[in-house]
Amino acid sequence: MPKNPNVVEDLIAAARQAARHSHAPYSGFTVGAALLSSSGAIFAGCNVENASYGLTLCAERVALGTAVAAGDRDFDTLVLYTPTAQPVLPCGACRQVLREFSADLRVMSVCDGPRRIDTTLAELFPQPFNPAMLSAREERHD
Repeated sequence: MPKNPNVVEDLIAAARQAARHSHAPYSGFTVGAALLSSSGAIFAGCNVENASYGLTLCAERVALGTAVAAGDRDFDTLVLYTPTAQPVLPCGACRQVLREFSADLRVMSVCDGPRRIDTTLAELFPQPFNPAMLSAREERHD
């Protein structure tokens, strides 16, 4: 959890701003994300849709990729914003990708309505595929 409570408001503002840049011509569902690194840096991302829906980039993964490209790999909090009446949570693909870097990530979902979701990635995704499972390839039985 961020040590400074004002950081949460900064994250929400960054996620809202990022959603304004969303490229969502197919679904019309704009999403913004803001990721706080353990160094205190904030990385924002928005969803970028593609006519081939499977190639769409979620806001969470855009923010994460931006952070990794900047050299950050340890994260504290993710704020996800949607201009909806109810908050939404990260999809399964985003949960898996985020888990690669931060098992203890705090996840906050906010929207235009009064409701918020404040949880952790561990609660949302308790049994992810993880690097330790890759050793299973060495234990194959022919």
